[in-house]
Amino acid sequence: MIELSHIVKAFGTNTVLNGISVAIREGSVSALVGPSGGGKSTLLRCINLLEIPTSGRVRIGEEAIDFSPGLRVPFAQVQKLRRQTGMVFQNFQLFPHRTARGNVMEPLVTVLKWPHDKAAARADALLAKVGMAHKRDAWPSELSGGQQQRVAIARALAPSPRVLLCDEPTSALDPELAGEVIEVLVGLAREGTTMVIATHDLRLAAGIAHEVVFLEAGEVVEKGDASRIFSNPERERTQRFIASLRQEPDHAKQKGAG
Repeated sequence: MIELSHIVKAFGTNTVLNGISVAIREGSVSALVGPSGGGKSTLLRCINLLEIPTSGRVRIGEEAIDFSPGLRVPFAQVQKLRRQTGMVFQNFQLFPHRTARGNVMEPLVTVLKWPHDKAAARADALLAKVGMAHKRDAWPSELSGGQQQRVAIARALAPSPRVLLCDEPTSALDPELAGEVIEVLVGLAREGTTMVIATHDLRLAAGIAHEVVFLEAGEVVEKGDASRIFSNPERERTQRFIASLRQEPDHAKQKGAG
C-alpha cells in the first residue's frame, strides 16, 4: 500500500501540489493524468522523494516519513523509502557507457553490492521479460527510443521494487515505438506489478490503469475507477480533458501529413 497524505510541494512562493491525498493498492496500476503543469510528475517524484515534499506524509508499505517546512529528514531514512521504488523516466536516462545488460546490472552491483554473476543472470532474465534479450550487448546509442525505454524498465525492475513509477514513459516516442512500451507495461500489470504512471497517453492510461487521479493546478479534481473516469467522469473539467485526449491522435495525424 502507498499512501500520500496532505502532500504539499512548494518551490519558493509557487505551490505546485496543494494538499494531495491518494491511496494506491498493492498490485494495482494508478494513472496520474491532467494538463501540463498540473503536478502529476511532481507528485510522482514525491513518492520516491526525488522531490522532498514541503509537508505531508509518504508511506510505502511499513515505511513512512512525515514532512514539515524546515524539517530536515535524514538521508538514510529517505534512501530506505526510495529503495522500495523503481523509476522510469521520460527520456530513458540510460548510462551511455554501459550496454543494455550493463545498465540493468548497474543498480544491483553498485547499490546492492550483488556479485557480478548473480547480477548478470538477473539482468538477462529481465531483458528477456521486456523483449530485449537479443540486444543485451548493444549500447544505448544503437537502440531505438522504444528499445531504450524497455531497457530502462528492466533496470527499474532489477532490485525488485515494491512499486514501479513511470514518468510519461511514452511521451518521447512515436506511436509505433510507444506501442512496444505499452505492451511491456500491460504485461507487468497482468502479473500484478504495482505501478503509478504519470501520463497524457490515453491509450496507455485507459488500457492499463485500475485507478485514475486527475490533477489540475496542484489539486485532485477527480479520482476513481479508471473505467468510470474514462467513460463517464463526474466533473465537467474531467469530461473536457478526457475529450481533448481522444482528439490528440487526429491532431498528430494531421501534423504528420503536413
